[in-house]
Formats: sequence, structure tokens, C-alpha cells
Amino acid sequence: MRRAVVILLHPVDWSPPGTDPATWRAALAEDLVDLLATLSQVEPAIAAAAADLPLARSIAWPDMPIHQLPEISVNAALAAAAADGYDQAAVLAADAPDLPGLLIGKLLRPVTTRPVAVAPAGGDGGGLLGVAAQLPAPSWLPPLDLAADPQAVRAAAPHPGQVAVTPPWRRLRGPADLAALNPAVEGWETTRALLTAG
Repeated sequence: MRRAVVILLHPVDWSPPGTDPATWRAALAEDLVDLLATLSQVEPAIAAAAADLPLARSIAWPDMPIHQLPEISVNAALAAAAADGYDQAAVLAADAPDLPGLLIGKLLRPVTTRPVAVAPAGGDGGGLLGVAAQLPAPSWLPPLDLAADPQAVRAAAPHPGQVAVTPPWRRLRGPADLAALNPAVEGWETTRALLTAG
């Protein structure tokens, strides 16, 4: 059983005042890449549009696959993982630098018995933190970006129980999310350094 966890390099619409948006976006994604590189039993990858391939290369670990996508969508990232021969894949938002590895496991675990699992994004912004699926992804999976409503994914399934909903986690999309960061928690070193420097 081969399982991939793919970081989707999507646009990031907010950055702390005084912080360069491109530097902020890179820091968030780099911390998530560093987390994935420490996990066992999954193979990390990055998915990006052509314009973001330089960013992907700058944050990738050696030999980490980078997929160029025709569009920035969950579906395109899942298709890229399927084309690489994976049996299961999770696609994660790239703006959750302090995501606990345990929650990635909780997103992947249901797809041993169900076709799809979704993790809502916590906080006020709604949308998705991530999506996991058996590969190839089911044909009923609607076109998804990370702003999608988790309940809409369940509604698209032939039976709602085919889509597991796993615990949420915040993405850093505004001041309230930033204030919720816990400095006592290990990880997110690049984001932490950038905030400290600011």
C-alpha cells in the first residue's frame, strides 16, 4: 500500500502586516514540508502550478516529487498521485505550518475503508484543510478547491457515509489564526523565525 501526502501550493491571500507576502507563503509551506519529511509510512510530495515550480523546488527535500498541475485543485493533485502509482493520497493546504502529524494520520485512516475523507479548516474562514482519497479518486468527487464546503463533498457522494469527516485544524488566514499559534508547540520553525524577526 503506497500512500502519498501532497502539499498543494495554492495562493495565500493574507500575510501579517509588514511581512512580505511571498516570503510568508514560502515559510508556511516550508514548515509543512519539513513536517511531512519526518512522517513514516507516507511519501511526501508537492503540487504546484507552473509559475510556482521555483517555490516548490526551493522548499522540497531531496528526491521529493514535485507535480506540475494544469490547475490548482484537489482533483488535479489526486490525479497526479494516482498517475505515480499511489493507492491512497491526502492533499493538504500549504498554509497550516503547525499541523500536528497525528491529524494527517486521522485524515488518511478512513480511506482504508471509505473512498474519501475530508478535514475541515478550523477558524472563521471555512473551507478545507485537506482531502484524502482512495486512488483513482471516485468519479462522483466534485471539482474541489480548498474553499469547498466539507458538507458539499458528502452531499456529492452516492451515500454520505462514503465521506468521512475528520478533526479540523486552522489554516493561517488572518489575525485570529495567527493569535492561536502556540509558541510552546514544537515545529513551524521557519514561520516562527519570520514572525520573531518581524
